[in-house]
Amino acid sequence: MSTEPGAPEAPQTGEPGDTGAPTAPEAAGPSDAAHPEDTPDAEAQDGSGAPDGADGAAGTDAEGGKDAEGGKDAEGGTDAEAGTDAAGGGAPQLSEAEAELAAQKVERERIARRRAERTAPIEAGAKLSGTAADLLAAVRAVESGGKPARPVFDDAAPAPRRAAPAPPPAPRAPAPAPAPAATPEVLAAVREVLAGGGAPEALAGPAVEALGTGAAELLREDPWRLLAVTSVRPAQADGFARALLGPDCGPGDERRVLALTGWLLEQAALKGHTALEQPVLASALGQYAVPDPERAVELAVSEGTVIVFHEPLGEPAAARGTEDPEEADEEVPVRVLLGLESHTLAEESLADGLFRLIGTFGKGGDADWEGAAAQAPSPSAAELVRAAAGHGLVVHTGGEAARAEPAALVAAARSLGLRACAATHTADARDRLGAGAVTVAGLLSGTEGPGRDAEGALALDLLVVLDAPQLDVDRAAALVESVPDGARLVLSGDPAVLGSAGAGRVFGDLIAARVCPQVASRTPDPGPVGELVSGIGVGELNQVDAPGKEVVIVPVRDAGEAVHRTVQLVADSVPRAFGVAADQVRVITPGHGGAAGTRALNAALKERLNPGPGRFGGFDPGDPVVHVPAPGRAVPGRVVSADAAGLHLDCAGERVVVPQDRVEQAVRHGWAVTAHQAVGSRWPAVVVVLPGDAPEALSRDWVYTAFGRAERHLSVVHGVDQALPRAVAEVLPKPRTTRLTALLRTLAAQTAQE
Repeated sequence: MSTEPGAPEAPQTGEPGDTGAPTAPEAAGPSDAAHPEDTPDAEAQDGSGAPDGADGAAGTDAEGGKDAEGGKDAEGGTDAEAGTDAAGGGAPQLSEAEAELAAQKVERERIARRRAERTAPIEAGAKLSGTAADLLAAVRAVESGGKPARPVFDDAAPAPRRAAPAPPPAPRAPAPAPAPAATPEVLAAVREVLAGGGAPEALAGPAVEALGTGAAELLREDPWRLLAVTSVRPAQADGFARALLGPDCGPGDERRVLALTGWLLEQAALKGHTALEQPVLASALGQYAVPDPERAVELAVSEGTVIVFHEPLGEPAAARGTEDPEEADEEVPVRVLLGLESHTLAEESLADGLFRLIGTFGKGGDADWEGAAAQAPSPSAAELVRAAAGHGLVVHTGGEAARAEPAALVAAARSLGLRACAATHTADARDRLGAGAVTVAGLLSGTEGPGRDAEGALALDLLVVLDAPQLDVDRAAALVESVPDGARLVLSGDPAVLGSAGAGRVFGDLIAARVCPQVASRTPDPGPVGELVSGIGVGELNQVDAPGKEVVIVPVRDAGEAVHRTVQLVADSVPRAFGVAADQVRVITPGHGGAAGTRALNAALKERLNPGPGRFGGFDPGDPVVHVPAPGRAVPGRVVSADAAGLHLDCAGERVVVPQDRVEQAVRHGWAVTAHQAVGSRWPAVVVVLPGDAPEALSRDWVYTAFGRAERHLSVVHGVDQALPRAVAEVLPKPRTTRLTALLRTLAAQTAQE
């Protein structure tokens, strides 16, 4: 590695040094609706909006205001997910993002129907006693419309509950028509209620979108329902409630307890959790001054705000196939999990869908798969072809260079006359893959891909999904449900990159469950950058030989110097040394806030590269931007123009119009991005900025992702001593509390017994 290209005065360093410190907290209140990317990130998981009290065992962060990318960013991170869609004027025609969300809504409704159709009795409770029996009785009381007779949680560990039998598949439904826009009368009524509680009237649109056209009446009856609006925090909802209800409302008000419980689980979902352990949720409620957290959890269970699950901490005797009566009678320790219905049902549907593909798989007639494998361009590609030939579900892992292997599989399947398609996370990855590839968002929305058959399934025999670590449970469930019976599904990705923006750990859980073949690529990423990134993936920050200055370290003393040197690199040094245009250089930094976050860097880069008056919300024609059309997605684009309709963008050749009231929430300048926004894309040259205030935001997967976005050249603006090697060696991704691995293993055990 060497120092900055074209800047021989910089002292040479041996390897990228340290990282930066955490960026300054930035609270977002009801009066300043947070940008979609200013909510908690899944990256370092210390961003704002994390369930302040839901930290600890479940891995959620307690901090509520940090703007470090530690949470999820626009595209893949929670930052994007926090954006609220202003209501009150929808376009008559569905956009791609709206169509995808509509498809996911249909999937959630289908899951709900499936759950309602479960009439078979659940084999649970035969050997339960004490607390476990009380909890089961409480759950059954809830299901029958009653309330638990006594507290159902204490320090004792509950006993396991066996899974319910798999339900029959429900018919697929077409995407619904767009919901009608809120009328002026509805918005006026909501504004009146908001004004009466001292909340900004600008929240009327988001409140209607979150609560529906009856938002005004709902808020009058239960002011804490305002927490359904993304940018609102508990303290602000408390103030709103006091203004409407007077001094009679207190911290133990049942309405407050239920709203807080749901809000904490939503914040946990922004960190990637599909559920929380009971002690973690109770502790979080206690941090918000709830008088009796255990009783509050019981109330949430009895009112149906949350769903209770028992997850065995060991393998049941039945799954082990033991014949020892005493061993078979042993009760396996379990943990009690609580989750929101939407995420938990999606996780169950996803597990069912994956096993449906395994169970309905047909081997494809007389297709010469062995001949296709012999024609594969590499041994790893041949292994993947053979695995897909004989199985309905396959996992493939590898780095950037390994993406050629699923591409070879698609080509082989097409040569055999099968309908095959590859889907990627971003348009950039789609364009790099070529061969008729699509994006996952476009495939789900119907704007890309082969279309659907009469039953609503994708007209495919083989679907290969690249960037699979970016699938959350909702999107993954919708995708798997769309794959027809008997078809093949291959999930491919790099397990070392940052995880999905939404709830779940789909790819990692599927790998951990080991219920299908797993093909690990043996194709290394080439060049000095590839060698450096490969070492980071195993926890080693190595010094690599870079004779062509492919990797350069630029030491800086403070954030101001970091911004100055970054602008110099993007505008002058990298273009001059490598012949890469400035608009092909991307800057990646740990967070949005702080003296060297994306806001500060984008302001400095705009002044140098595209100065202008910011005629429309700070944007001018030619500005590169990141558009957040839906939670968890960040689409790069460029400003074309602006008029009364909104800001006109060119996003990968598609013209997009962002309404005026959505610009502040859904669009950022895009010279500098966070690592979550960069997942799935690559650029000829990348400048990674590690200011002195960022170490807490750094982890091995963050560094791996950020450094791996560079194709030809990587500059590291480095201002943090030993924090970088420490992060690479010691700071692993924060765990996510999910149920998919246990669900898959349970289904596998049941299948083995049949």
